Amino acid sequence: MTVMPPVYVGIDTSNYTTSICAIDESGAVFYEDRRLLQVPKGKNGLQQSAALFQHLTRLPDRLDVLQDVLSGRAIKAVGVSSKPRPRPGSYMPVFLPGLLAAKGIAAGANVSVWETTHQEGHIAAAEASAYFDSEIERPFLVYHLSGGTTDLLWVKKNGNGYTIRDLYSSLDLHVGQFIDRIGVAMGLSFPAGKELEALATQSDNDFPSIPSSVKSGSPSFSGPLTAALKLLDQGVPKEQLAASILRVVATSLEKSIRYAMEQTGIERILFVGGVASNQLVRQRLQMRFGDSEQRSQRLYFCDPYYASDNAYGVALIARNCEES
Repeated sequence: MTVMPPVYVGIDTSNYTTSICAIDESGAVFYEDRRLLQVPKGKNGLQQSAALFQHLTRLPDRLDVLQDVLSGRAIKAVGVSSKPRPRPGSYMPVFLPGLLAAKGIAAGANVSVWETTHQEGHIAAAEASAYFDSEIERPFLVYHLSGGTTDLLWVKKNGNGYTIRDLYSSLDLHVGQFIDRIGVAMGLSFPAGKELEALATQSDNDFPSIPSSVKSGSPSFSGPLTAALKLLDQGVPKEQLAASILRVVATSLEKSIRYAMEQTGIERILFVGGVASNQLVRQRLQMRFGDSEQRSQRLYFCDPYYASDNAYGVALIARNCEES
């Protein structure tokens, strides 16, 4: 009888997505299931209670599927993101359903549960998909860009996890909030990033400028939102407005990154989070940071598929912890 290789299971229940992933010992994905939470048309996201309820109603069916898929394979360990960030007081109710599910799976399989954070899961997924070499004792920068996070971080590999220090964060709106709020005002679906990018690709180069605001490395997006809403009211074509929005996002991030590099002396930066999947923002940053050789040594972007919320990085962390 053939013995099937064991797997490591990761679970992440964020404010946007229900995610389950199973990987083998090499880190290759064996099974993956990601479901966006349903947001009513015209709404800018979900309340925690509504998001938590969606996770609770989805997980039983998704775990039944996981059980069928893993038939004949032993689970070696389970990883779960139990809170947003690795910092004191970090807490969101939406992560509780994932934690309960992970503990239930682990109890049934008589294996360990490795708790990590949503942010560390993003970093681990980005490391793997961007082919980024995070050498022990060599710090690097991470920009976590999403609807709930605009964090520029000092990061160093620490055994199977990370030592993370906050450098700069948005002064008001997160970058994803900015994109989603103006996108919803334009009639786009939430989250609005993909539709906004598609519109921007149809624009010509004659689009209006929106001023950026960055203070000591920390960007502000409330002013750009006000300016963008004014342009929308003035009847600026949506394609042109979308291009203006993504340009001010890229400009704000560039100013923040340059400040961080000057202050820390670190020139390698890894981009994670849903906004990091935006190709127009990525192209703008690559153009602004020099020639191709310099870029390859400085800017590292997560694979777009793993830039958004996922459990792949969580499963990788569980494997690393279990095998150490």
